[in-house]
Amino acid sequence: MINKKILIVGASSGIGKELALRYAKKGYRIGVTGRRADLLKQLQESFPSQIFTACFDVMESDNILHLNKLIQEMGGMDILVYNSGYGDTSATLNWEIDRQTTLTNVNGFLAVIHFAYQYFVEQGYGQIAATSSIASIRGNSWAPAYNASKAYMSNYMEGLHMKTAKCKNNITITDIQPGFVKTKMAKGNVQFWVSSVEKAAQQIETAIEKKKRIAYISRRWWMIAQLMKILPYSIYKRMG
Repeated sequence: MINKKILIVGASSGIGKELALRYAKKGYRIGVTGRRADLLKQLQESFPSQIFTACFDVMESDNILHLNKLIQEMGGMDILVYNSGYGDTSATLNWEIDRQTTLTNVNGFLAVIHFAYQYFVEQGYGQIAATSSIASIRGNSWAPAYNASKAYMSNYMEGLHMKTAKCKNNITITDIQPGFVKTKMAKGNVQFWVSSVEKAAQQIETAIEKKKRIAYISRRWWMIAQLMKILPYSIYKRMG
């Protein structure tokens, strides 16, 4: 029986839920968080002796209190996955969409990741993974706050990776950058190479196990990432 402990922030549905189930089947102790208590309860009932839950919204200011309590119930933490996210198209630059996007993908992300990093520094080891997006690479006129928030996440994770090396901390940093995955978050009139939730979770689990620095989900999105990085702005702006 594996005794590792993983905490997944944003696991009431989609990729986070599938990840939790995969780890539970491998014998992990899992802490899961989300905003909907009913969905968390259903998930917990699947593996009642392994899954522990905490219902809260990362946009609020009490994240750390909930995390500390959940970690105590789990008996510790070896891996933290930040999978909470929000994004929507904002054709007219809707303030509420941009506000919620930033509070979830930037403020909530920063509070949780900062806490996890300090926790692992004190513990002497650990791994942090965060679900960013291929959208982190460049801006987008239809969802400017979403792309900008994902860029913040990826840049912060890159900085943490550099910091762990510089400070010689035994902490692994993994930036997960999915393309299109068949969840409620997937929006856009043009979608291609859409991965199932199951396939995405399997590849994320593998990336975490292999301690990847960056993982493109699915792996073929690496090609799109390289293209987006070098595409001249004059061409890109017609698409973005």
